[in-house]
Amino acid sequence: MPAFESGTASGRRFDVNLSILFTELPLLERPAAAAAAGFSAVELWWPWIDSPTPGRSELDALKGAIEDAGVQLVGLNFYAGQLPGSDRGALSIPGAESARFRANVEVAAGFAASVGCTALNALYGNRVDGVDPAAQDALALENLALAARAADRIGAILLVEALNRPESPKYPLVSARAAVEVVDRVNEVTGLDNARFLMDLYHLSMNGEDLPQVIADHADRTGHVQIADDPGRGAPGTGALPLEELLGQLAKAGYDGWVGLEYKSAGPGAEAFDWLPVAARGSAP
Repeated sequence: MPAFESGTASGRRFDVNLSILFTELPLLERPAAAAAAGFSAVELWWPWIDSPTPGRSELDALKGAIEDAGVQLVGLNFYAGQLPGSDRGALSIPGAESARFRANVEVAAGFAASVGCTALNALYGNRVDGVDPAAQDALALENLALAARAADRIGAILLVEALNRPESPKYPLVSARAAVEVVDRVNEVTGLDNARFLMDLYHLSMNGEDLPQVIADHADRTGHVQIADDPGRGAPGTGALPLEELLGQLAKAGYDGWVGLEYKSAGPGAEAFDWLPVAARGSAP
């Protein structure tokens, strides 16, 4: 039985995160697999975790796979270190990681522009033992402003995400308020007003937040939404989160953007979407 009924899911725009779903397939086969499952849009973490500046042939191959599949890339992370892995971003890490992030900014923005992607996510980065948190925050603001300006040049928004403390104990943005405060600082520094909050309902639930209140307080500054059920980070219907109701509240609050499916599947990707009627998987008219 689908966790979402067709009538209530219709009108919402769901996209598949190809960095956590369809991972049984090589990267270049995943866009076509998402299309075969009925989706018209996808998103990605930075695919080349060991290289912020991959070669042109690698960029072109991914661009071709996306275009050949006929799907739209609607979200892309900047370089974030070893993700999946222990890292949670690079932009606030002094030294080599910050330099890698900066080298990646124009590459990621250029790739996004080449495929019409208009949302770029910049993960903040973990706290580093022995480094003053204030110095990390200053570096983060400098690098986020750099990323926001690059995003603006391609007509994109910059996303700032809150993660959850149990799984990311060294990540400083573990509440909606903390992430939105960073969003506001970036917009103040750049004057561009293109920084937005990435509202991941799974992470916020893991932090024990009042999700209806988060939606009421921050829907107006939300540029992207991601979902997984809690507990377990599985598909909707495998945990206790009232995701259908929460997405309805977001819609009533004025959010009409994409909802990224960023959950762990118990089986192959093609079987990961039984909760969502096929008719509701394509983009809304």
